[in-house]
Amino acid sequence: MQKELEIAIKAALKAGEAILEIYDKEDFGIELKSDNTPLTRADLASHAIIINELKDSSIPVLSEEGRSIPYEERKNWSKLWIVDPIDGTKEFIKRNGEFTVNIALIEDNTPTLGVIYVPVTGELFFASSDTGTKKTNAVNPKSTVQSVFTNSIDLPLKKLNQEYTVVASRSHMNSETESYIAALNLKHGKVNTISKGSSLKLCLVAEGAADCYPRFAPTMEWDIAAGHAICKYAGFNVIDQKTMKEMVYNREELLNNWFIVQ
Repeated sequence: MQKELEIAIKAALKAGEAILEIYDKEDFGIELKSDNTPLTRADLASHAIIINELKDSSIPVLSEEGRSIPYEERKNWSKLWIVDPIDGTKEFIKRNGEFTVNIALIEDNTPTLGVIYVPVTGELFFASSDTGTKKTNAVNPKSTVQSVFTNSIDLPLKKLNQEYTVVASRSHMNSETESYIAALNLKHGKVNTISKGSSLKLCLVAEGAADCYPRFAPTMEWDIAAGHAICKYAGFNVIDQKTMKEMVYNREELLNNWFIVQ
């Protein structure tokens, strides 16, 4: 697991460097994919770098920006990487900094390793069944894996605010989520709500800054696999609201059911 974790961290840092180079330019090369979601030169550059870095692991990769891999081909994979080269492309385009690089290792349909890098803030979250969940601040593309490990802190942190806190999507708030939060208000009294983009919502739960993240809108496996690992090894659950069990991955249908993290 240590080898795979080092590979994933290096890949995320190198991808983050390429993303920031494009982030600082005027032209993102924006185009629309078939599902009307945006794609930029940064997404493609990040994907290419991550694929190149992960090839040393000899583990197959399922990436948002990679080729569509038929279920018949991947259903027998006992181990695979699930990658989102930029989670939060809309946030990238808005230049609000709330986008991440997500890399997860899945074994027997369960996340056993996750890395989430926030290029703009220099925050890096990583987790595995061996290390638990950790966060390193002030990371930059030139940071070494050893410095990331040495300067990391364990998550979750002690919650300072005792008010029940829900984290919600910045771009996908809907009536179902609002109803869920209203029910929490009745149960807990006044509920504090935080809005964030990308997988940072899962990271806030893992940190202990939020108690709950309900997601009642479409997501794909690569949107949450790394964040699931970050939450899982910090002691939180990612529950599929259809099966009422822990979310599993490398499914035939890559579109996730609604879920709750708590």
